Amino acid sequence: MSAANATVEQLATPPLGSKANPCVVAVIGNPNTGKTTLFNALTGLSQHTGNYAGVTVDSSLGTFTEGDTHFLLVDLPGSYSLTPRAPDEAVAVRALIGSGETARPHVVLCIVDATNLDRNLFLLTQVLESGLPVVVCLTMVDVAKREGMRIDYRELSRRLGVPIVPVHATRRQGISQLKAALRDSAVAGDAATARVPLPKPIAEAVDGMIPLLNSNGRRSRFLAQRLLFDRDGFLDRELRGEIPAAARSYADAARQRLGQAGFALPGVEVAERYEWIRDLLSDSVDDGSGARFAWTRRIDAVVTHRVWGATLFLGAMAFVFQAIFTWAAPFMDAIDGAFGALGDATAAIVPDGVLQSLLVDGVIGGVGAVLVFVPQIAILFALITIMEDSGYMARAAFLMDRAMSSFGLSGRSFIPLLSSFACAVPGIMATRSVEDRRDRLTTIMIAPLMSCSARLPVYVLFIAAFIPPVTVAGVLGLQGLTLFAMYMVGIVVAPCVAWVLKRTRLKGPPVPFLLELPPYKIPSWRVVLFRVYDRSWAFVRRAGTVILATAILIWALSYFPNRPDITERYDALRAGAADAAAVEELDRREAGEHLRASFLGQAGIAIEPLVRPLGWDWRIGMATLASFPAREVVIAALGTIYSLGDGTDETSPELRSTMRSATWPDGTPVFTPVVALSVMVFFALCSQCAATLATIRRETGSWGPPIFTFVYMTTLAYFAALAVYQIGSRLA
Repeated sequence: MSAANATVEQLATPPLGSKANPCVVAVIGNPNTGKTTLFNALTGLSQHTGNYAGVTVDSSLGTFTEGDTHFLLVDLPGSYSLTPRAPDEAVAVRALIGSGETARPHVVLCIVDATNLDRNLFLLTQVLESGLPVVVCLTMVDVAKREGMRIDYRELSRRLGVPIVPVHATRRQGISQLKAALRDSAVAGDAATARVPLPKPIAEAVDGMIPLLNSNGRRSRFLAQRLLFDRDGFLDRELRGEIPAAARSYADAARQRLGQAGFALPGVEVAERYEWIRDLLSDSVDDGSGARFAWTRRIDAVVTHRVWGATLFLGAMAFVFQAIFTWAAPFMDAIDGAFGALGDATAAIVPDGVLQSLLVDGVIGGVGAVLVFVPQIAILFALITIMEDSGYMARAAFLMDRAMSSFGLSGRSFIPLLSSFACAVPGIMATRSVEDRRDRLTTIMIAPLMSCSARLPVYVLFIAAFIPPVTVAGVLGLQGLTLFAMYMVGIVVAPCVAWVLKRTRLKGPPVPFLLELPPYKIPSWRVVLFRVYDRSWAFVRRAGTVILATAILIWALSYFPNRPDITERYDALRAGAADAAAVEELDRREAGEHLRASFLGQAGIAIEPLVRPLGWDWRIGMATLASFPAREVVIAALGTIYSLGDGTDETSPELRSTMRSATWPDGTPVFTPVVALSVMVFFALCSQCAATLATIRRETGSWGPPIFTFVYMTTLAYFAALAVYQIGSRLA
C-alpha cells in the first residue's frame, strides 16, 4: 500500500524543473551589491534599483529557463546578516528555513560585491550553513579590477566549496554561465559544506537545541544557530507559532549560560566569522596594497562636505526641476496635440448629447489632461536614477543623516524618505529596515509629506499657468525655482513633524546608523531606461484605472441632472443673438449655469465658505475633494469641471487658458499667482492618497496611524494654504 501510494504521489507531482514545478532560487545579498540589477538581467523584469540600502523591501518574483529547466527567482530584501533586527531582514531567514507556507528554495543565489569581499562574505558564511545548494555571483568585478584588486576566483571557489561566477549584469556578461551554474546546482542538489567553526560551548548549545525543533537535520541546525544568536528575540517573535516552547526556553537558558561563561552573543559570532574570512582571503585576494578607493575618497571630501556637499546637492536638485520644464516641453506639446485631435475627431463622429460629453469631456479630456505630464515624470525619474546608480544618492543620504539626527531620527529613516519622492507606498514599505519601533512609526507618518510623482502634475499645471516664465538673476527660471520650492515644502515640514512626534507620543532615544557609501560608477543606461519605463508605465496604468474612473464620476456629477429648462431658455436667447460673439458668450453662460445646477455644483457651493478663506472658489474645492483617491486626479477633475459645454479640449494649454479666464461674480479673476501657490502648498502637504493610507494600515496593523496621518496632514495643509493666501494677498 505504501509503495503504491508513493507511486501515485510521484505521478501526481510534476518533475522538478518543469513549468508546473520550477526550481526555486532565493536571491540574497547585501544592499548595494547590484542584486536587483542582476535580477532584471536574469528575468527580464523591470525592478527598481538604487545605490543605497533599503530599496528592495518585498520579495519580487521572476522566471527564466535554462535548457529545459524552468526557474522561479525570489528576490529577497537586502540584508547584511541573518541575525534579523528588522522585518525586512526576517524575510530572508523565513525564506531560507521554509517558514509557514513558504517552501524552502532549491538553490540560494548569493550576490557578493567584489570590492567589499570581507563584509559581503559575512552573510555568505551564514547562508552556507543553511543546508541548501549555494551559487555565488560576484558583481562589481570591473570596478574591483579598475581599483587594482586581483581575485583568484578558482581558489576562492575551492576553499568555499561552492561555484563562483563573476558577472557584469548591466552588460549581460557572465549571465549565461550563471544560469548554467544554477541549473547544475539544482540538478545535483548538493548542499554547501563550508562551515565557520564556533567555540565548543556554542557548538554544544546548538547541538542540544536541534532535537527540540522537530525538523530535519540541516534545517534544524541552521534554525537552532539563528535562534541562539537571536539575542533580542526578534526572530523568535517572528516565528512565534512555529518554534516549540521547549526550544525557546532552551535558547534563553543557553544564551544566559554562555553569557555567564564570557561568550557574549552575537558578538562571538561576528568575531569568529570575520577571523575565518580573513584567513580565507589571505591566499586568494590582493586588495591593491591600499590604492583602492583613493580617487573615491578625494571626491567624497567635496561631495560629503558640510558646506560644499550641501551646496552641490541643492544645485543638483535645482537642475533636475529646471530640466523638467525645459526638456519636457516638446513632448508635452505632442501629447497635447494628439489628445486634442482625438477629442475633435470623436466630437465630429458622435452626435451632441450625453455620450459625446462623456467621451470627449469625461474620458478623453480627463485622461488626456493627466497623460500630458508623462514626459515630466520620465525626466524626473531618469535624472534621479542616474544619481542613484552613479553612487551619488548615497552621499546625499549621508549629508541628510546629519540633519535627521537633530530631529530625533536615525539615518535609516532617510532611506524610506528618499523612496517616497517616487511614491509614498514603497517608501512606507521601506521603513521595515528601520529597527527602532518608534523611529519606524515616525518615519511612516512623515513619509507622505515627501512630494511624490503624483503631485508633479499639480505643480506643473499651476506653475505653467500662473507663474511667469522669467529668469532670476539671469540664470534660473522662476518656474523651475517654484517647483523646487514645492519639493522643499515637504523636506522642511517633515523634520518639524518628526521633532514634535519624537518629543511627545513617540519619544525615545536616537538609534545609531551606519551608512555604506558605495563606489562611484558610470550609470547603466539599461537601469535608467528600466526605471523610467517602470515608473512612467505605472503612472499610465493609474491614468487608465483610478484616474479614468474618477474622471467619469466627476463628469457624471458635473453633467447631471442637466436641467432642460436651462437649455430651452438659452436656445431662445441664442435665436435672437446679434452675432457669433454673442452666441459664444451665451454658450459660456449656459455651461456655467448647468454646472452650478449639477450635483457637483450644488455640493461645491455648499463647501465654498470653508475654502473661500484659502482664495478658492467652489470649483477648486470640489476638484480637491474629488482627488482623494489620487492627487493627480485633480487635473482631470478641473479639466472636466471647466470644459463642460465649452467644446474645447481639456489638455494642458486649453485648461490653463480656461482657468486663467475664470472669474468671481464681480468679474475679478479666481486664479492669481497667490491662489496658485495656495493650491500647490495644500497639495504638497495634504493626504490625498487612499493607497498611502491603506499601506500605513497594513504596515502598522492598526487604523490609528492612518487616521492620525490623514487628520494631521489635512489640517496642516489647510492652515498652510490659508497662511500663504492671507499673507500673500496682503503683500501682493
